Amino acid sequence: MAIQVLPDLLINQIAAGEVIERPAAALKELLENSLDAGANDIGVTLASGGTKLLKVSDDGSGIARHELELALARHATSKISTLDDLERIASLGFRGEALASIAAVSHLTLTSRQRSEKHAWAISVEGGALAAPRPAAHEAGTSIEIHDLYFNTPARRKFLKSEATEYAHCDETFKRVALARPDVAFKLQHNGRAQWHLPSHSREERIAAVLGADFGSAAIAVQAESGATKLTGLIGSPAAARGTRDAQYFLVNGRFVRDKVLAHALRQAYQDVLHHDRHPSFVLSLELDPARVDVNVHPAKSEVRFRDSQAVHQFVFHAVSRALAGAAGSATDVIPEAAPRAELPGFIATQHRMPLGVAQSNAAYETLFGRGAATAGAPAPVWPMQTGPSPAADADTEIPPLGFALAQLAGIYILARNEHGLVIVDMHAAHERIVYEKLKVQLDADRISMQPLLIPVVFNAERIDVATAEDHADTLAKIGFEIAALSPTALAVRGVPVALKDADAGELARDVLTEIREFGASRVLIESQNELLSTMACHTAVRANRLLTVAEMNALLREMEATERSGQCNHGRPTWHQISIAELDKLFMRGR
Repeated sequence: MAIQVLPDLLINQIAAGEVIERPAAALKELLENSLDAGANDIGVTLASGGTKLLKVSDDGSGIARHELELALARHATSKISTLDDLERIASLGFRGEALASIAAVSHLTLTSRQRSEKHAWAISVEGGALAAPRPAAHEAGTSIEIHDLYFNTPARRKFLKSEATEYAHCDETFKRVALARPDVAFKLQHNGRAQWHLPSHSREERIAAVLGADFGSAAIAVQAESGATKLTGLIGSPAAARGTRDAQYFLVNGRFVRDKVLAHALRQAYQDVLHHDRHPSFVLSLELDPARVDVNVHPAKSEVRFRDSQAVHQFVFHAVSRALAGAAGSATDVIPEAAPRAELPGFIATQHRMPLGVAQSNAAYETLFGRGAATAGAPAPVWPMQTGPSPAADADTEIPPLGFALAQLAGIYILARNEHGLVIVDMHAAHERIVYEKLKVQLDADRISMQPLLIPVVFNAERIDVATAEDHADTLAKIGFEIAALSPTALAVRGVPVALKDADAGELARDVLTEIREFGASRVLIESQNELLSTMACHTAVRANRLLTVAEMNALLREMEATERSGQCNHGRPTWHQISIAELDKLFMRGR
């Protein structure tokens, strides 16, 4: 086939498939354009989740008549003009391709009037065909009205989800932009009904309006600066932590982003005050020199790359840590720019090497996943005695690397005796690694086995969670879940992975949906599958204060010996520690 230059309309339709994947993506681009134009009041009107109608009106600077056609041209923008501009982007938009892409796959009308002009002008595009500008009635500012998105690209349109799903994504996009700019008034209507009315607010008022008064009243203020870098916002107290990450908003120079460096800094700041299966809520805004951050790394501009990620990590980590600690002094923490840039925090305990891999079949392990040995939450004896003779009592029995269980301590640790001395095992951390490795093996085999639930677990959910469940049913099935929408705000879990059948199905489903929403279906199964499986494993691992029998403890030890990387849990903490007889003798000063 001969090489040929593609027509502009097809180029724009291809770009639309990447940049404008759904109505919410178009809404994001239009809202960002309004903010770049200096708008103080923005109104959004949607019909059928944005598929039939998506209109954004603002009171910004407007567009001159002679620039209307140029505004809809491909790679035409007023925001950058040189490579230097690209390397220090201060605006939200900059590529000049969004409007052209949207216009190629919809019926679009752009109406605008500059404040200095007496009349407004409108221009329409029908599937890429541009009409001549015409006079129109309009206040100072701009309105962009989009009808029948993807009307001329049926292959793309069939991938759009239900009206409720598409609206949920639009609603989430609206909230992200509204949180980024509390000084701007926002309104949203859907199918003729008012959904949001947010007047110009202070930062705290806007956060409370969007996330709820309960969060606003109990949140902790964060305000820190280091040179030109500033971090402001509110973080949830550890006591108000949630089971999901659905109220986490990080803004970089006014742009909502997902970034691993920032996420890691938050996790590290909370690690000593928050159980790892709970998640903090926060709205944080990081402002820094645009030259220190690259926003041109993702088609949707939802990811960034920091020039000095370690410095940013340490700045955010220390700022949030100080806020959580309630540091005395002024309300504004000044963090020295020359603060030490240590490696990312982490901890791996030293362990004696053991030749693990001698697992023995033990039916008692089934009880560890099945029936509870004690009521969850009931206090465990500090030193429960064995209920029967230990296998180690037989002199002819070969002692395995992690030995045989003696007792359970404080409902958390298993104490075992091996040929070297005493082994102390963190039972939750060890069990978590075992389940995690089992899930990895099953996923590598292309599908995780599902356990249908006799009685579905129904829970209230955010609209965005319902949308995620509908969008990614195939991905959920691949990892062992069946989750169905019952209404725009309710989900039913009808099946979970077999290995996780004893987990809290509702909380487990929330976390899995959050992982898929944050990383995307394809990436979560390729680049981020270990993070997803780790989250899943954490939900089912045996909890503290669960009393285990000696047989169950021994079964757990045997599984550890047969599991790869069982020396550390999924979060890098040690799962066991060896204390030798010589160390015990030294402790008790024997032989002196």
